[in-house]
Amino acid sequence: MPKNKLNDLDPKTWLKFQKSWFIHNPPPRKRDVLTHPAKFPETLAQEFIEFFTKRGQTVLDPMCGTGSTLIAALRAGRHSYGIELNPKYAAIARQMVEQERISRQGKADVAEVVTEVIQGDAAQACQYHIPVVDYVLTSPPYWDMLHAKGAENQKKRRETQGLDVVYSDDPRDVGNIHDYQEFLEHLVRIYAGLKPLLRVQAYVTIIVKNVKKGGKIYPLAWDLGRELGKIYVLKDEKLWLQDNQRLAPFGLGSAWVSNTFHHYCLQFRNE
Repeated sequence: MPKNKLNDLDPKTWLKFQKSWFIHNPPPRKRDVLTHPAKFPETLAQEFIEFFTKRGQTVLDPMCGTGSTLIAALRAGRHSYGIELNPKYAAIARQMVEQERISRQGKADVAEVVTEVIQGDAAQACQYHIPVVDYVLTSPPYWDMLHAKGAENQKKRRETQGLDVVYSDDPRDVGNIHDYQEFLEHLVRIYAGLKPLLRVQAYVTIIVKNVKKGGKIYPLAWDLGRELGKIYVLKDEKLWLQDNQRLAPFGLGSAWVSNTFHHYCLQFRNE
């Protein structure tokens, strides 16, 4: 194998990651992060971070939620910065990162790894004095689906448990934009605004899903790939599949409505 300029992986692990789909069923979430209604797993994030960076490089998540990307980066020995609009989630992220750091005391390089949670607006990322970024890993709100009708039982269950059913009531929160085209344009502007922070050849991975609403599918992943592909080079996609979800009888006996258990991991590169 030629000199590996991208990561620290051996050829066998490299080839395994290159498969265009993978199955990942997240482990149970801790109580502190259950508050967030749509968290993605640290175990998944760490695999992407270890493929697209080397130890000691810097990872950014501009919508970091309760800190999955930052925890994964710490485990992988990468510096990381996360931006989170909701002060409550930012506080939880700091707490979770600190707990992870304490649990890893005595392990190599942990003390030297920088992990910072910035409570702020991803649209203002360039104002937060973040150093040059080697990799972006993030997942945006899937439009305003947390506001949508449906899944009432799940919402009531979360409310009964004192858990959030939406990200926030902040008007800057893209999850509160109800017009699809406006939402898409705002999201693209946020990700395009990260470009000055990225080193040349840095990758950007966005984990996203097409959205069903009002009997219609909105191709969020495809639209984001097309529009953001005008700013960065869209290099590939990788499908995250979940095979442990309970099936629901949507449209049974009358219409085709799928149970959607896959996400698109879009890979862009800053060229």
